[in-house]
Amino acid sequence: MEPPGNDVVAFESAEKIILRWDSTASEDAREKMIFAGDRYEIDRYLQAVDEIQRSMESATLSDDQNKANSAIQIAMARLEDEFRNILIAHTTPVEAESLTDSSPLPEEDYEDDSPLTKDLEHQESNGSCSYRPTNSIREIDLMPSDAIYDLRCIAERMILAGYLRECIQVYGSVRKSAVDSSFRKLGIEKLSIGDIQRLEWEILETKIRRWIRAAKVCVRMLFASEKKLCEQIFEGLGTATDDACFMETIKGPAIQLFNFAEAISISRRSPEKLFKILDLHDALSDLLVDIEIVFDSKSSESIRVQTVEILSRLAEAARGILSEFENAVLREPSKVPVPGGTIHPLTRYVMNYISLISDYKQTMSELIVSKPSTGSRYSSDPNTPDMDFAELESQTPLALHLIWIAVILQFNLEGKSKCYRDTSLAHIFMMNNVHYIVQKIKGSPELREMVGDDCLRKLTGKFRQAATNYQRSTWVTVLHCLRDEGLHVKGSFSSGVSKSALRERFKTFNAMFEEVHRTQSTWLIPDTQLREELRISVSEKLIPAYRSFLGRFRSHIESGRHPENYIKYSGEDIETAVLDFFEGYQVSQHIRRRSQ
Repeated sequence: MEPPGNDVVAFESAEKIILRWDSTASEDAREKMIFAGDRYEIDRYLQAVDEIQRSMESATLSDDQNKANSAIQIAMARLEDEFRNILIAHTTPVEAESLTDSSPLPEEDYEDDSPLTKDLEHQESNGSCSYRPTNSIREIDLMPSDAIYDLRCIAERMILAGYLRECIQVYGSVRKSAVDSSFRKLGIEKLSIGDIQRLEWEILETKIRRWIRAAKVCVRMLFASEKKLCEQIFEGLGTATDDACFMETIKGPAIQLFNFAEAISISRRSPEKLFKILDLHDALSDLLVDIEIVFDSKSSESIRVQTVEILSRLAEAARGILSEFENAVLREPSKVPVPGGTIHPLTRYVMNYISLISDYKQTMSELIVSKPSTGSRYSSDPNTPDMDFAELESQTPLALHLIWIAVILQFNLEGKSKCYRDTSLAHIFMMNNVHYIVQKIKGSPELREMVGDDCLRKLTGKFRQAATNYQRSTWVTVLHCLRDEGLHVKGSFSSGVSKSALRERFKTFNAMFEEVHRTQSTWLIPDTQLREELRISVSEKLIPAYRSFLGRFRSHIESGRHPENYIKYSGEDIETAVLDFFEGYQVSQHIRRRSQ
């Protein structure tokens, strides 16, 4: 055991070093920083602090205790300044490239043939795996190793002297400023939930896209790197000190980050918000494993809980929006007929909407777990269509919702078709719109798979039936003019054909065909193939009938006076005129005649 005198000498020597660097008593001490100098001076000071702390433990007299306490307070104040200065000196802005370089998606991380996976499997087989469950976390070194060593040396002594709180506060203050700086670079604004909910949706869409990119960087790189730095400096220095410093640094920024997603999750619902909400849900869901890794302590449990609750609310919002969208489609009230019987804006909107839903098939299938709440084969509501879900037992809940939307869209369109005064135009309207529904389903492999071939066949049958109904409605009366009945005169010494009846029949046909031509050239079938198919179908019935009638009775008219008043068109004229049908424009002249 050393003689007591040696302890006194050691204490006095240490005290002298502490006092020399007392910034409250020395101009020189205020202007210089110990840890900015040479290593020898740094080590001398740290050894002096250690000596003072050792003396405090062994001091028995009150005078000795007071001197030691005074010296340690001066030393702690100095170390706090040094700690802050080192943090500030080595807190450099994170490079913009690091903040914008997005990490790979989780599904890419787990490809069976990736080098990382093989390396991971190799280490697991050797019992030496130190990988975390996801390699999407990308930690970077925020400070050089020599600065980290100095900070740890200071922290160790401050904590031992009972200055843990001061150490944590200084650390959190400086590092939080660094995180805030990175947030600004990422475009993360300090907005309250109320501020976010008051923004126009078009502005929010841009902010959501930016937030998704920023959130990945924050969790996988920024927060993870801050956690690593805390561990490097504080791990093993007291109970969960590293975690306390980590939370002091990032709790505020983390709440700020996730409050944005929370604000969206509880905002007013509307159909246009669905896909950005799904984007947010997917992004947060992808980050959940990383969040659980980065925020794995008891003190950060609130952040884990918040993200899970936000995910749940986003899922509920998506389900609610889909249900409200279905009701909106069913009840959409517009009754103004679209000109020319073309595709209704509602049809385009709804089909584009459900096509987008099918693009989110995986996410929506996870969220939609029950069939539509409306629609029954035995529904007594005249404002709701019948639908027998029992026939679709093999379909997923999401598929049932998409089929139901197609059903209620048709139901609404049938109501709108009744607004047309011309029955033939109503049939053209239904044909156009149901055909568009079919084409949109066929154009999306995901949507076609979910809707199924049976449903697609039924839809195809409906637009073909509408085409048939149009032909009956328009052409039965026209073709009726080309029948033989009523033209022959029995018991007459003449040719057996009533010329007056025949003239009247030609006049009636001409008038009816001209009216159909004038009217239906303004109608529009936007799909080129469908338009051509219907023209061909009309021509196949009309042209042969007209040519046959003309061939049988032309001579009876031409042998009389002014035959041109009755036989106005050749078969070729009629054939050419049919080409004007369904083009969607007003014809500016009469039917073109080959004889002109």
